[in-house]
Amino acid sequence: MSIIADEVVSTRPQDELIQKLCFILSGYLDEDQIKNCVRAYEFGADAHIGQFRKSGEAYICHPVSVAILLAEMHMDASGIMAAILHDVIEDTPITKKELAKQFSQEVADLVDGVTKLTKIDGRSQTRAEAQAENVRKMFLAMGKDLRVILVKLADRLHNMQTLGVMPAEKKRRIARETLDIYGPIANRLGMSKIRHKLEELSFQAMYPTRHKVLSHAIKKTRGNRSKIIDTIEDTIKNRLEQAELHYEVSGREKNIYSIYQKMVQKKLSLSAIFDLYAFRIFCDNVDTCYRALGVIHNLYKPIPGRFKDYIALPKANGYQSLHTIVIGPYGAPIEIQIRTHEMHRMAESGIAAHWLYKSDEDKTEKFQARANEWLRDLLEIQKTAGDSLEFIDNLKIDLFPQEVFVFTPKGGIIKIPRGATIIDFAYAVHTDIGNACVSARIDKQLVPLQTKLENGMTVEIITAPWARPNALWLNYVTTVKARSCIRNHLKHFKQQEAISLGHRLLEKELHTLHVQLETIEQSRIKILLKVMNMTTMDELLEDIGLGNKMPFLVAKRLTQVDINANIKLDSNETTQQTPLIIKGTEGMVITLAKCCRPIPGDSIIGYFNPGKGIVVHHHECRNHTVVRKKHTNWLDVEWCKDVDGDFPTEIRIEILNQRGALATIASTISNHGSNIENVTVVDQDDRVCVDLITLSVNDRNHLAKVIRRLKELSIVIKITRVKG
Repeated sequence: MSIIADEVVSTRPQDELIQKLCFILSGYLDEDQIKNCVRAYEFGADAHIGQFRKSGEAYICHPVSVAILLAEMHMDASGIMAAILHDVIEDTPITKKELAKQFSQEVADLVDGVTKLTKIDGRSQTRAEAQAENVRKMFLAMGKDLRVILVKLADRLHNMQTLGVMPAEKKRRIARETLDIYGPIANRLGMSKIRHKLEELSFQAMYPTRHKVLSHAIKKTRGNRSKIIDTIEDTIKNRLEQAELHYEVSGREKNIYSIYQKMVQKKLSLSAIFDLYAFRIFCDNVDTCYRALGVIHNLYKPIPGRFKDYIALPKANGYQSLHTIVIGPYGAPIEIQIRTHEMHRMAESGIAAHWLYKSDEDKTEKFQARANEWLRDLLEIQKTAGDSLEFIDNLKIDLFPQEVFVFTPKGGIIKIPRGATIIDFAYAVHTDIGNACVSARIDKQLVPLQTKLENGMTVEIITAPWARPNALWLNYVTTVKARSCIRNHLKHFKQQEAISLGHRLLEKELHTLHVQLETIEQSRIKILLKVMNMTTMDELLEDIGLGNKMPFLVAKRLTQVDINANIKLDSNETTQQTPLIIKGTEGMVITLAKCCRPIPGDSIIGYFNPGKGIVVHHHECRNHTVVRKKHTNWLDVEWCKDVDGDFPTEIRIEILNQRGALATIASTISNHGSNIENVTVVDQDDRVCVDLITLSVNDRNHLAKVIRRLKELSIVIKITRVKG
């Protein structure tokens, strides 16, 4: 069957659609390429035979409609073929291998990139997890070929255009996903035309009544405002002609979804929103754009702080334009955008301009480079994300950037999202600088790391070779790169700590059996790793350090004759003959319990907390009995003799409720080499105030000295240490 010839006459919707597609393709593809697209249609039609959409039309109508949307963007032949075949792997028995054989590996890879995952890791998943994994897979494919996302966006756009027959709940779910993921992706890739269509259709699907009422209200006001719009447009044209500038002016009605968003965010009624219409001025070159801006600001008074120069400082997606809001002749604000014709084409089409406008190769290459840079960052984030849901959270943060421009000490410009902190800036400069930052100067003044940055600041990062990321940083970073780098570093750091602790624990147990790890034959270690289904010794040591494997049992297995045999403990056999020495500086794999806050000099006991390491309690902790029942994998631990550092502990203090009493307490604690970390008022009346004070001390003797000095104060009634 050949669809290229005009002689084919059919009333079937799919035949009419393929003829329409061929007509569009004939405008920019050669005949052989069109024949290949028709062959893909015939293959897809056969594969989907007997399948129908909810509307009742043959399923093949959907992929052909998607191909038409892409053909209007001048997508190449492989992209068109992939669009026609994009549901074949998912919905029919056809495999990727068969597609590669029938067409090409390029087409098969594109189709596979768009195809959803039907089963992930063989485990049960929630809808959110499945959706997140599919989006993650799509971004992985996008990193290899940007056409994947163009096919996916066209697929989503056609699905949104044909939502009518779907149940209301499914409509809302698909619309929400579109607003959360696909609309912002289109915006991030500079494709504002598709983005606005997706937003409009999603708004209509999610809130049909609101959409209907708002559309009707806007139509009613259109007639009343048309004279005002015409007057303003004529005035702008006359003034630009007087300045002898080459221009085009067009008025446009704002996107209904953006109007709705403004009403919700600013809590305004429609009648209170004056800038329903905006004007665009198109110029021949950048110089004329700035001259036109001067003309407009002479004509109408600009509103301070509402001018944006996206030509000198383009948006993250490559968008360029001058934006200004001025007070019009009737006192209403008017939004005016000034850009070149090339900038407008790029703003409408984004990365699709690569196919649409071959003449502007330099511009489209810049768009492609920006898109690829963004995808590379996302792929880097993807590697460090713990799971697909975490990746989606990171993606949503990244998809809604509002830029702030700050300067490096050498005058370089760094673009970061609004609300970003110094740590975000440090990671934006370089990952190593972010990992090693300890402080910063803003405009030559020292500031804390959590300081939020604003436009025009000059930021100098101070680094130190010993510095490393802190888990607390995650509370105030906003960029995906910073969050991802911090998590990755902490994950790696914890892994190294766990390996080190696991090595100490295993060595200690082997020592009680009069064996050293270095003397054990490598062949025995390999057999043990195979029995335990592990690949490296570090993996085993990490598991021991995290409490997932008991070191005593691993040591016994390593030293027994038959490694494969199960270990049986004698009733009088102890798993700990020498205590583990605690320095208090081990990091994340040894945790000092917050209920009793043990300090050096205390009698302590520890237990393995699977996945986290060792938790250390005071021997007199009130939770001791409860925790002992809950955890059977206890081990004897004791403090190292030369412990050095500050350790938090808690005291309960009753003082006379006098003015300046707490200040006196704080001063006494500070004078004796201790710092107060937190104060909580437990009870208070006219005479007595009871406080819980968390303070840092070196050891038990240091605490005793501080308590002794506090008891000497006349305002202190009673002091006790809190031990759980």
